[in-house]
Amino acid sequence: MIGEPLYLIGFLAILIVVAFLYSSIGHGGASGYLGLMALFSLPMDVMKPSALLLNIVVAGISFWFFRKHKYFKPNLFKAFAISSIPAAFIGGYLNLNPLIYKKILGVLLIFAVLRMINVFGKPTNPKPFSFKLALVIGFCIGLFSGMIGIGGGIILSPIIILLGWGSLKEAAAVSALFIFVNSIAGIIGFSINGGSIPTEAFYFIPFALVGGILGSYYGSKKFGNNTLKYVLSVVLLIASIKLFLV
Repeated sequence: MIGEPLYLIGFLAILIVVAFLYSSIGHGGASGYLGLMALFSLPMDVMKPSALLLNIVVAGISFWFFRKHKYFKPNLFKAFAISSIPAAFIGGYLNLNPLIYKKILGVLLIFAVLRMINVFGKPTNPKPFSFKLALVIGFCIGLFSGMIGIGGGIILSPIIILLGWGSLKEAAAVSALFIFVNSIAGIIGFSINGGSIPTEAFYFIPFALVGGILGSYYGSKKFGNNTLKYVLSVVLLIASIKLFLV
């Protein structure tokens, strides 16, 4: 279906929008790419490696912009990355049916959206940063992310914000680099297990670059915290719906 000109134009146009939205909050966009590729009936063997590759490109751009504007907290990133990188490699290597994990993640994301828009009241007494807890969180996110082909930022961002460990833009900066390294680990694990990156994925990169650069610029410099909060909430809601439907 995507080989037809009109469908291809539609796919690439939506790809730019997805990259823009996700990069504006420090995300690579894998969950959005997976939903888009499923909508256009791309084969399963194309979806996971393509999403990971686009994640690397867009998250890398997003990290550069947010770090440039001094929102990056290295110590916070290190705590999550130490355990998440090997876990993402393991998850990428494993070949498991991810349907049940997707449904669980969908429920958790809906809860995160409701919490972020203060449905349960504003957060009070945020916990101080815990290195040990961050290690556990990083491992769980990395393993899960590697298994289903996402970078993990869609899970990490709301956790950082809800625990009070960083602002929206600080969470975006940490999540962007987190996604970048986990996606690399995931795609290495995928390749070692005999997987290959499809040619189609490389054709998608220029369009993801356009959306990623624009989104990162506006997210790091132009958008205020309230704007980012609503964009993040919309992205999380879209991702959760996609997880239930795909």
